[in-house]
Amino acid sequence: MPSTVIIPTPLRRFTDGVETVPVEGGTIKDVFNYLEEKFPGIRTRLCEENGDLRRFINVYVDGEDIRFLDRLDTAIGEKSEISIVPAIAGG
Repeated sequence: MPSTVIIPTPLRRFTDGVETVPVEGGTIKDVFNYLEEKFPGIRTRLCEENGDLRRFINVYVDGEDIRFLDRLDTAIGEKSEISIVPAIAGG
């Protein structure tokens, strides 16, 4: 059974409005590679040019922030839920 990536509203223009994407892969890096293959251009919104996660993008695997796990090398399990959450700033 594949895992599911929840695509936030600001990134749905890359996914033709799709809210959730079934994915298979061993790590978040694999998931991002899959998303880029399926939806070209989405990776530049998620990662810096050097490949690191953008500062204002938060990614959670089953509710756990990958910044406190293995970042892009965080393993995903079967049927994991991956949430991409852009940080919102304001004042």
